[in-house]
Amino acid sequence: MSHRRIVFAVFPGFQILDLTGPHEVFTQAGRLLGGSDAGPAVVVETVAARPGPVASSGGLAVCPTLTPEEVAGPLDTLIAVGGRGVQQACEDRDFVDWLARTSRRARRTASVCSGAFLLGAAGLLEGRRAVTHWSRCAELAERFPGVTVDPDPIFVRDTGGGGAVGDGRGSADGEVWTSAGITAGIDLALAMVEADHGAATARAIARQMVMFVQRPGGQAQFSTQLAAQRPGRPPLRDVLDWIADHLDGDLAVPALAARAGMSERNFTRVFRAEVGRTPAAYVESARIEAARRLIESTDGTVEAIARACGFGTAETLHRSFKRTVRVTPGEYRRHFAPHAS
Repeated sequence: MSHRRIVFAVFPGFQILDLTGPHEVFTQAGRLLGGSDAGPAVVVETVAARPGPVASSGGLAVCPTLTPEEVAGPLDTLIAVGGRGVQQACEDRDFVDWLARTSRRARRTASVCSGAFLLGAAGLLEGRRAVTHWSRCAELAERFPGVTVDPDPIFVRDTGGGGAVGDGRGSADGEVWTSAGITAGIDLALAMVEADHGAATARAIARQMVMFVQRPGGQAQFSTQLAAQRPGRPPLRDVLDWIADHLDGDLAVPALAARAGMSERNFTRVFRAEVGRTPAAYVESARIEAARRLIESTDGTVEAIARACGFGTAETLHRSFKRTVRVTPGEYRRHFAPHAS
């Protein structure tokens, strides 16, 4: 192909931002990259099962440019959006079968939010790692037991094992991307643009769209405090606030238990019951989150950030970062900090 053809699949009751956010990213890419005598560098289209306007879950309607029969020839990226109407769309066998067939001639296939259920119904997630909106991850795992559902990241890029990326074998053997809820679709689209056209182009689009930062796929769907259950006991709530304000201090169980006025054993038991994780896991998550913010927004050294966030040494931060974020602090900064070159 002389251009990258991006096709979004929509259905009645889709979530409008699942479409318009990523759609705008690719549209901006087309404007930035221009084209040649052979045509524009990026072409963005929408497809629905039937002709005519398609109403979103919020009432706004779009007019898809194509029906399935009109999506002829090769395409670069096929993206299924999500929304309240996804269950009914999954029951439309003709539409689901079309997704499965068309994915085979796409370089990669993707979903935004609950669009993962459409990919699952089409058999495109079998044996793969995937994500969807946090509230539906358990349902996705239950409905498609052959899928490894990871509820944490905002998007997942699974390159598969049947063929090399870009080898022309289609996404049935290559790449399948899935994203978490709604705005995460923008991050997914930016990551695709970066993979296709470089980090500078992706950052230029993020700036044009006035995004605070281009988030990596390993970014959690929630901050540590939002992800945790809010404890009912005032002493534990005070401890969580203390942790957030004293990440560089002593946050071991004995110190936290003393602050809560509880024995270590009782504190550990009650903390896990009310917060939903162990004190050590919560503290590490809070420290990683703070380190990410500093890496994204400052020029501080990894050593300085490690000390500020309570890791002590750069090596300890490196190990925790690699295990939880799946990249090193240096890689994270090179690819995702707004000021990275």
